[in-house]
Amino acid sequence: VSTASSLCLTAAGMALSLGWLSALAAGLFSAHVLQKLCFPYFWRDLLFLLKVIRYGVKLEVFKLTSSVCTVLDRFIQQAQLIPDKPFVIFNGSIHTYRDVDRRSNRLANVFLERANLRKGDCVALLMSNEPDFLCVWFGLAKVGCSVAFLNTNIKPKSLLHCFNCCGAKTLIVGSDLVECLDGILTTLLEDNIQVWAMKSQSERTEVHTLLDKIDAASDQPVLAVLRTTTSLKSPTLYIFTSGTTGLPKAAVITHLQSLKAAAGFWAFGATKDDVMYIPLPLYHSAASLIGIGGTIELGATCILKKKFSASQFWNDCRKHDVTVFQYIGELCRYLCNQPKTEVDKVHKVRMGVGNGLRQDVWREFQNRFGNIKMCEVYGSTEGNLCFMNHIGKIGTVGLMIFSLNFFYDMMKDELVKDQNGFCQRVKKGETGLLLSKVSATSPFFGYAGSKQLTEKKLMRNVFVKGDAYFNTGDLMAEDQEGFICFRDRVGDTFRWKGENVATTEVTETLGLVEFIQEVNVYGVEIPGHEGRAGMAAIIVRPGLTFDGKKLFEHVLRDLPAYARPLFIRLQEVMEMTSTFKQQKFQLVQSGFNPSTISDPLYVLDYQQNAYIPLTDSIYQSIFAGERKL
Repeated sequence: VSTASSLCLTAAGMALSLGWLSALAAGLFSAHVLQKLCFPYFWRDLLFLLKVIRYGVKLEVFKLTSSVCTVLDRFIQQAQLIPDKPFVIFNGSIHTYRDVDRRSNRLANVFLERANLRKGDCVALLMSNEPDFLCVWFGLAKVGCSVAFLNTNIKPKSLLHCFNCCGAKTLIVGSDLVECLDGILTTLLEDNIQVWAMKSQSERTEVHTLLDKIDAASDQPVLAVLRTTTSLKSPTLYIFTSGTTGLPKAAVITHLQSLKAAAGFWAFGATKDDVMYIPLPLYHSAASLIGIGGTIELGATCILKKKFSASQFWNDCRKHDVTVFQYIGELCRYLCNQPKTEVDKVHKVRMGVGNGLRQDVWREFQNRFGNIKMCEVYGSTEGNLCFMNHIGKIGTVGLMIFSLNFFYDMMKDELVKDQNGFCQRVKKGETGLLLSKVSATSPFFGYAGSKQLTEKKLMRNVFVKGDAYFNTGDLMAEDQEGFICFRDRVGDTFRWKGENVATTEVTETLGLVEFIQEVNVYGVEIPGHEGRAGMAAIIVRPGLTFDGKKLFEHVLRDLPAYARPLFIRLQEVMEMTSTFKQQKFQLVQSGFNPSTISDPLYVLDYQQNAYIPLTDSIYQSIFAGERKL
């Protein structure tokens, strides 16, 4: 009896266990299906988040111990660990980690002994993409100097302004850019700014030379204490960005920001075995902070180009076995516009990292060149937030994992507020202005030399009294899955040819033309082109007439190519908002179609060296993509 009872109990126990196992299996299967349906990116998001948290913990340790391992420190570590590994390949020449380390040591010794630079000084750097850009940058950092990267397209008036912003008393200029100083060299010298050129000899005795002194200098490292910093919030760079002031603004880049940017490639899954392709200008944060910084963090190799070339891009990638490349939206469009070949998919490129990639170009790029993972990054140079599209979902800049960033309604150019005067958050799917809360964990370091400009980027008392938010100036929307989609720029800046165009600077420049009384500059969309092309609504002074040739000569002389308005619209009255600001909304909406606009329209024409009447045939050729812009 007892044996029979035991057998019955055992059978019952087995049945019960099998029931529990079946229930557990069914539950796990249901949870898996539910997760796939409702949270399809859960595991990838979790792994990415854990990776980001891990890096954040490392930064917190730096903060708590007051011992910061900077991007430069990481480079020096790599030069000791992998001295013979190629760091930069430029025009076929290989520069190893040891090569760049030793050359930057030589420069550091020259800066100390001949230029009398000291820890804490700010030095302006005006150089094109080349290995010596990095050697000078690192050499200055080894001395403990902060470095201000100057845009090589900069005009004399803006250049002088840049020195006032960051307080630089030394300028280092590339050999190919010395002539850019014509007309302002005397002013620089009068302001006690010493000028050093990457040349062996100079026609001007006031311009010091570096190349001849580098050869005679020691390649031994300077004292490590000079570069040591105890605070993540110490400024290390100043990167100039266009803004509503009309002149470049010096965004303060701290060690915290540079270290975060340097982790970008790693966060997206790149490794030391990857070969990076950097065709973007080093004076921009994308190439210098993410590109070079990211290469250093991994101990990888980068192919540095002086300028982007659509015709050379894929040949370069095949020649150097490139696996990761940096882009802006325009770059991918230029590649898609190249003639198709049989080897379009013959390459080792597996990932692109950048921003501004349109959905249609994204799809065309992947269809033509293969399933390359495109990792969109969103974040301004000076901003305190960053989105990273590690999933690769087309048309988005990343996921809203936590509700740390907010949107509010925009009605044309006016803010929509509730009865208490606070901004209203938009619902999912609706477009609003992206704001990021300023706090101890997400600080906004602002701009050098101007508290007013820093304050102007902040919005206070947004949702509750006393709060502060960084105003990105970008219209965004969050879709039902939580992905963030870029919609448009708002305010006084738009993007064209990969550059931010400050409408105030263009307005002020056009306002100097004698026959122009009032100007309103804005950007208009052109089919098949990234960003917005410049357009200016103009009121001509009474008694004078519009002169397209004179205006052409003026913009050619005083504005960089990307900032020159492509279209001119003559108006009799300028529309204003209720707060007496120029109304841009209707102008942007109406575009530049001569068949729907009764005002006289003109287009920039480099063949006739003038602004010529915009006819229907010219408009159709632009619309069809037949006219070069």
